[in-house]
Amino acid sequence: MEGVRFWLALIALAPLLMAQARRARRDTPRLPEAGGADHGHAGAGPVATRLLVVGESTAAGVGVAEHHQGLGGQLARALHARSARTVGWRVTGVNGIRARALADRLAAEPPPEADLVVISLGVNDTTGLTRPGRYQADLRALIDALRRDRPTLPVALLSVPPMQHFTALPRPLRQVLGLRAARLDRAQRALAARLEGVQHLAYPIIADPAYLAEDGYHPGERGYAYIADRVADTLAARLTPCR
Repeated sequence: MEGVRFWLALIALAPLLMAQARRARRDTPRLPEAGGADHGHAGAGPVATRLLVVGESTAAGVGVAEHHQGLGGQLARALHARSARTVGWRVTGVNGIRARALADRLAAEPPPEADLVVISLGVNDTTGLTRPGRYQADLRALIDALRRDRPTLPVALLSVPPMQHFTALPRPLRQVLGLRAARLDRAQRALAARLEGVQHLAYPIIADPAYLAEDGYHPGERGYAYIADRVADTLAARLTPCR
């Protein structure tokens, strides 16, 4: 039913939505991916757990100057605070990428050295109107690429961001995109329920504009810290030592 609502809204509002999308693209500042090292560690001494964050702009650190301020670095610090383990972190993120392209990219690279993987995707598949079934298959391909030499590697799927709360987008564009994002997230949640060792994580809603970057769209440093803090308790229970 929600899929029908989405397509009816899309067809009925198409001229307005296209105008709003063009205006948002024109007026929203285009922020770069984070700079600095794409890896590091939180804590002292030998690394006990290796964290890998992969995905789109949130994994690429859009919204902060350097990666240690972004999702990977913030998650490592939050996990270290809860476990007292030294957590090594690395990010592989591409601004604007979809699940299929990321799966293909990682399948062509050496298997990752990681003990826990967090996947942050969905916004670009939402705006690109990827079908839920296709998105689910693409996520499965991505997980298979990450696990190809370690089938039991723990994986956490950060839910597709609730785009109806992206206040930088005008109404009704964000409501329509929110419907689509919710459909993709249900497909993502269903996939996690079927796969051993894969967990779905709710996306913490950022209500305070001070936690956003200057584009009003991506998290800033405080926003990434907020997300990391909200999901760290769940992830800390899944930490495994380096192999």
